[in-house]
Amino acid sequence: MSCRRSERRLSLCSTSGDVEKIGWFVEAVSRFLAAVFSIVLVCVGLMFYAPELGVVVAVGVPVVALASLPLLPRATRRADIQREKAGKATELASDTVAGLRVLRGIGGEELFLGRYREASQEVRKAAVRSARMWALISAIQVVLPGLLLITVVWYGASLALDGRIAVGELVAAFSAVATLLYPLRHFEEIAMAYSFSRPSAQRAARVLSLTRTDAAERPEQAGPVQEPAAGGDLYDPRTGLLAPAGRFTAVVCGDPDLAGRLAERLGGHAMEEQDADPDGDAGRSGDGERGQERERDRGPAAKDGPSVLLGGVALDDLELAAARRLVLVQDKDPVLLSGTLRELFDVPASGAVDSDAALAAAQCADVLDALLQSAPDGVDDPMDARITERGRSLSGGQRQRLALARSLVTDPEVLVLDEPTSAVDSHTEARIADGIAGLRAGRTTVVLASSPLLLDRAERVVLIADGTVAAVGTHRELLHREPLYRAVVTRETDEEQRLAGLGMTELEEALTEIEESA
Repeated sequence: MSCRRSERRLSLCSTSGDVEKIGWFVEAVSRFLAAVFSIVLVCVGLMFYAPELGVVVAVGVPVVALASLPLLPRATRRADIQREKAGKATELASDTVAGLRVLRGIGGEELFLGRYREASQEVRKAAVRSARMWALISAIQVVLPGLLLITVVWYGASLALDGRIAVGELVAAFSAVATLLYPLRHFEEIAMAYSFSRPSAQRAARVLSLTRTDAAERPEQAGPVQEPAAGGDLYDPRTGLLAPAGRFTAVVCGDPDLAGRLAERLGGHAMEEQDADPDGDAGRSGDGERGQERERDRGPAAKDGPSVLLGGVALDDLELAAARRLVLVQDKDPVLLSGTLRELFDVPASGAVDSDAALAAAQCADVLDALLQSAPDGVDDPMDARITERGRSLSGGQRQRLALARSLVTDPEVLVLDEPTSAVDSHTEARIADGIAGLRAGRTTVVLASSPLLLDRAERVVLIADGTVAAVGTHRELLHREPLYRAVVTRETDEEQRLAGLGMTELEEALTEIEESA
């Protein structure tokens, strides 16, 4: 909960590639400055040693160095276009690979592959156009220094024939100009380094400028806010969601994206304005002058809404470390870092739940077996087995269960889980639901899901519709009395809902009409 989540879902991570490009520019700057110093030193020396040739070199070197400057804006634009198209192609490829099984099932594999071929061809064309411009700049940086050297030799030879300079002075001038050919190459390098590192530096600057909450938006506190007492309820004033202390609460949202954003808000992140506006106006409040005026009139508090309360204390008012310790949110796509399983579970925890109990509750027995089978000889304890980066050696369900076990080990006062069993089969899901309910007994647990197996184990189920609480009860109660809940959980169509509300006689009449019409 250390930063706001971007409304446009931009990636706010500075990758290692960005860091390498920024480092390249820093190195290029040092070499460029050294090259400039060397060039100035040689030109000044020639002015004193052979003034006639020194003037030619002093005039020609700036022309050579700055000749490609008018081409840099165009080269930079072409490089930016290439990066943009490459990013879109990479995103399309990732989406295609992630949904390949589904695409094969509906016969859309060739359609998406065709789109990727088109995108890759656009990237190739953009790369060729960018390379042509940089090739032109490189050619200029090769041709012009050569012309300068030829000019110095020709002019120096004529001066030597006239007796105005000695042959030794001509040789010295030639050697000096030849020495300048290498420093002049660094002008091209600094141009390329600037062009390619500028977008990376902008992304890194955005990441480094992130803060938990802008100081101007946060009210000044008279003193440190005291942490809420243990056993407090979790309450969201915006949606009206209440998670009683010590109970297993399930939340059902018709929109999966809304569920993810609500999970973030329960952990202290500001939820986008569009979440609470069913008409969608708020989601467009930042677009155009009208939206900007509306944002200014409402102010920051209206944009983000009141903070989630734990035991009557706003999470935004707590110290960051305290809020993280009290409320833990596990999203639907958890990340497993490379390392041993023991290192994976080396997280801040209360100590009340050990790793064995958490692994058992998350049904990770087969995961431990898989890790042992892939471990090198001599590793007998699965806790010492290594997990590859992002857990790529494991299936999606195995990664999800390991992440759930890690969250259970921390044993926070409030645990928020967003679709924790979306990648496992129904039998395993039922056992995991029992495991969560048993291990988290007496602790506040909020699960955002639409699986009947999880919902049936919850002590309290809350239905969120149009950004607010629409109904509260048990899973079986809501199935009987709430058509919207039944539609979300059982995936009923509108026609099936209508037929479910008919009496037995009306249902038989409807079926008869359908048969006759067929």
